[in-house]
Amino acid sequence: MNTALIISLLMGVAAFILVNTMFQVNFFKGTAGFFLDMLNTLAEHLGRYNTKRYIERVKKERIVKQKENIFAKYNRLVEGLILDFNMPLTLESFNSLLSICFAILALVLILFMQNITLSVVLAISFFIGLLTYFVMQSKAIKAEKLEHIMDAEDIICPLAREGVLVAIKKVMESDEYIQPSIRPYFQQFIDNCENNGYSFKQAILLLNRQLGPKFDNFTKKAIVFEYNERKGMADIFLDIVDENAVLRAINARKDRIFRKMNRDFLLKTAMILLFFLYALSVPEFKQFMLISDIGKTINTIIVCIICLSFARTQALQGNLGPGSGAK
Repeated sequence: MNTALIISLLMGVAAFILVNTMFQVNFFKGTAGFFLDMLNTLAEHLGRYNTKRYIERVKKERIVKQKENIFAKYNRLVEGLILDFNMPLTLESFNSLLSICFAILALVLILFMQNITLSVVLAISFFIGLLTYFVMQSKAIKAEKLEHIMDAEDIICPLAREGVLVAIKKVMESDEYIQPSIRPYFQQFIDNCENNGYSFKQAILLLNRQLGPKFDNFTKKAIVFEYNERKGMADIFLDIVDENAVLRAINARKDRIFRKMNRDFLLKTAMILLFFLYALSVPEFKQFMLISDIGKTINTIIVCIICLSFARTQALQGNLGPGSGAK
């Protein structure tokens, strides 16, 4: 497409917009309404289909024990991301949205690369990299929540000799002791014990489910202390404070290691990208890498290696991730 043709097309579009504006011709009004109605209809059908699939999946999970395979791991990963980021989606709607975005990206890549196979491979690589990025952010959210839970335990445990409920109520009197992200759970625990007719065990187990595995040890000790209190038993809570101190030291060391791994990966990727951009200043290299099929294949392989290396780096960090304190 030469310069004259581009200028002619732009002038034609400008003239068309000018005529529509001057004579108030709503040429696209009916067309836009038709497409919007069609999109709304498709969205409604897709929503009903996803709801049906969600109900069927929940029923099946209650009856049949799910086998441990790659699909089960993917489902747990996605459900964890939805929960961590508070997304108003189900697993089925997330997969539908992912499929639509993948199809759009693949079509755009096909338009530019003129190669279906390479475009699909490239789209898969991009989505692996994007999903890995969200997993990395999810781990950061969980690590922050873990730190907040340990802070709350460190304050509550020394006061627990007067009773766990009393200790939590005392700590909740000040806004600065328990972080806002987990504060509603502790307030709900107090309300359940005092106003909603829950027994202490029911209320603390619900709080345990909301806060996660890190709170398991405290929950077990709280139940034993509440129903079998004896002189000196309150000291069992001080073990949790010591464990938290050790866990913080371990997580701090892991965090330094992981930061270095991520920084090294970012620097290496940046060096490759800068070298590639510099090499494009050579006309022959630019022609080979961007126009020829071999060059496009090499570019696709490079992007795949970068995305898979990023995923592998985060997978290693996941296997050696922050301690949860689960018992």
